[in-house]
Amino acid sequence: MRHLVSGRKLNRTASHRRAMFSNMAVSILDKERIITTLPKAKELRGVVERLITYGKKGDLHGRRLAARRINDETVLKKLFDDIAPSYKEREGGYTRIVKIDDRKGDKAPMAIIELVGRGSQDAVRKRSKKKASAPKAAAPAASAPAPAASSEEAAPEADKE
Repeated sequence: MRHLVSGRKLNRTASHRRAMFSNMAVSILDKERIITTLPKAKELRGVVERLITYGKKGDLHGRRLAARRINDETVLKKLFDDIAPSYKEREGGYTRIVKIDDRKGDKAPMAIIELVGRGSQDAVRKRSKKKASAPKAAAPAASAPAPAASSEEAAPEADKE
């Protein structure tokens, strides 16, 4: 039984999991948005938010703790000089997870994980294809009676002249 054991194993060894989350954290801090599976995104959220908290502290100890996870010097500099200062007023919740369509090959649930308040404001949802097709079908139907009504109004005006 796994009572009080936090974190998902994700069918990987501990060293593989640590390396994978380090690489994914570097990617999200560099690109500010990545697409991955939903369980990985949920686990990655804690890693990235902890790194941003280290960046907000800004001291040497925080820089060294962050450097344990971030192997790229340019991304480490971006974290401490650009990303962390933009979250000075925010107390947590630096990432957003948006669910998208399942992966085609194995039907794995996919998600976009992105930094909040950076770049574009809203994530593009791929899941809204089904919902978007229904309003598009309704929109032409709503616009079709409008021209018919205007032609009926035009006909009595023509009779008056």
